[in-house]
Amino acid sequence: MTQYHPLSEGEAIQFAKSIPDLFAADAQLISREIGDGNLNLVFHITEPATGKSIILKQALPYAKVVGESWPLTLDRARIESEALQYEGALCPDLVPRVYQYVPELALTVMEDLSDHVIMRRGLIERNKYPKFAGDIGRFLAHTLFYSSDLGMNQQDKKERVKQFINPDLCKITEDLIFDDPYRDAETNSFDETIRDEAEALSNDTGLKLEVARLRHGFLTNAQALLHGDLHTGSIFITEQSTKVIDPEFAYYGPMGFDIGAVIANLLLNFAGQEGWSPDAASRAEYREYLLTTVKDTWTTFEREFRSLWNDRSVDRISNTPGFQDIYVEQLLRDTIGYAGCKMVRRIVGLAHVADIDKIEDAAAKERAQRLALAIGKALIKHHRSAASIDEVLDIAVKAAAQ
Repeated sequence: MTQYHPLSEGEAIQFAKSIPDLFAADAQLISREIGDGNLNLVFHITEPATGKSIILKQALPYAKVVGESWPLTLDRARIESEALQYEGALCPDLVPRVYQYVPELALTVMEDLSDHVIMRRGLIERNKYPKFAGDIGRFLAHTLFYSSDLGMNQQDKKERVKQFINPDLCKITEDLIFDDPYRDAETNSFDETIRDEAEALSNDTGLKLEVARLRHGFLTNAQALLHGDLHTGSIFITEQSTKVIDPEFAYYGPMGFDIGAVIANLLLNFAGQEGWSPDAASRAEYREYLLTTVKDTWTTFEREFRSLWNDRSVDRISNTPGFQDIYVEQLLRDTIGYAGCKMVRRIVGLAHVADIDKIEDAAAKERAQRLALAIGKALIKHHRSAASIDEVLDIAVKAAAQ
């Protein structure tokens, strides 16, 4: 049995040659390590002579962003591979194809998506993606419904919960999103220009009460199999195609966490337009596109989710008239609350977003940071009374007008 060790680029090439029916034994291959995330090695293997290519993703036994002092289980590679295969069975056009998983090396071999771009970069460049809301709304509806008690046998679901127990990566989420931003944590990171905002978070008892409610839901509500880290850096995209990647944080939790993550990242870019739009008119126009995408994402999800419930529900008692409306209303509220939590943590927590961090003008960057925090806090405080996705749009528009 091969003993685990982080692969070198040369070893990655040799491994790629060993994959059946892909590269010839004498193929001339090139490897680039392209992992720019916090947790993994990612090798892009290409054969220039034929144009064939493949991705090898290997989990490291620690958080790359911190180092060996932050150990992590390699089992997350299994979780990611199995989550991708589950998602691929439901939405094959919306995830990369998995060719092979090698447990001894914590290594997943998957389709190369180099003809796509990371969505975060595309939004920073102010591109528009007309299919995205429909694609991601469908992805969310199908993956969440079919992994829930509504869409699968409840006893089988309990076995699935066991399959996707993911304590190490859940711990990261529990701390970095729901705890550290609201105290003087060593992991927090923020510009001195917004120290007043960062310090105010720990003194806002009303805000922390709502965060405590949302954290409790994350800890206890095993509603459906989540992607767990569904931000715009985990989506490859073109105008005609959407591909969701990197579900290594997958676990059973509240559906609204995944939906809220998508919305939060669109709103973080909304705030970042302080630095990316060349003038007020173009800023207003692109922000309108982002808010329309927020609304369309939710409305597509809700329409698809209700349709699946009506046609495919396996739980008789859940079809009692009125329960679907109650369920979806709570989903919306969870979505809004979790979106707010994701926004706050990206400004004052350990890992930020390029939509705001890469703004070169210091004054524009500060405005974007304060705007993101204002929207995030308002979403958190408002989430339990929300009745429509339009209220999210109103919060963003009013915060930007301040």
